[in-house]
Amino acid sequence: MFSVELTIPLEVCDDQRVDYVLAQVNIGRLVAPLESPRIAGFVAALDSVNAVADAAPGFVWRLQTEDGNATAIRAFEKDADGADGGILINMSTWESVEALGAYVYGAAHLAVLRQRRQWFERMKQAYTALWWVPRGHIPTVHEAEDRVRHLRAHGPTPYAFTLREHFPPPDSGDADMLLSPEDWTCPA
Repeated sequence: MFSVELTIPLEVCDDQRVDYVLAQVNIGRLVAPLESPRIAGFVAALDSVNAVADAAPGFVWRLQTEDGNATAIRAFEKDADGADGGILINMSTWESVEALGAYVYGAAHLAVLRQRRQWFERMKQAYTALWWVPRGHIPTVHEAEDRVRHLRAHGPTPYAFTLREHFPPPDSGDADMLLSPEDWTCPA
C-alpha cells in the first residue's frame, strides 16, 4: 500500500469569498435648468472633475450614457418635485471607502464641492448613500433609489450608509459601524 499526497495550488482553490467594491450615489436638486447661466460654472467644471475621478486611484466605474453624458440620466423623480432645474445623479463604484474619500476631499473635487450651494438646493433628507456590491456588478438607478430611501428611513446600516458613518464589506467578518476621519466633512 502506498499513499499519495495531493497538493492543490492556492490560486485554484475556490474558497467562496466574494470580492466587494463600494457603490455610491449622490443626487442634487439644481437651482435652475442645466442650460441656465446660473449653472454654467458647474457645467464648465463637470468634465474636468469627472476626468479626475476616472483617473483617481481606486476608481472602478461611473454611471453615464453611451456617449459619456451623466447629466442626461433621469432618476429620483419624487425628489424632483418642485425643483426648478430637476435632479442630477452621480453614481460610481470604488475599491474602498478610503479611495472614495480621497477623491471626494481631494483638491480638484473639493474646489467644486465648496461652490455647490450656487448650483444645488440644500436638501432636507439624505441625498447620498453608499453600499457594497460584488465586484463586476453594475449598480442600477433602482438600487440607488432603494438605498437612499433605506438610509432616509433607518439611518446608516450595513445596507445603506454614508461616507462619515460607514460599514466594512460584508465578507470582512466585522459588522461594526466605522467613523471616517474628522477632516472628511462637507464644507458649506
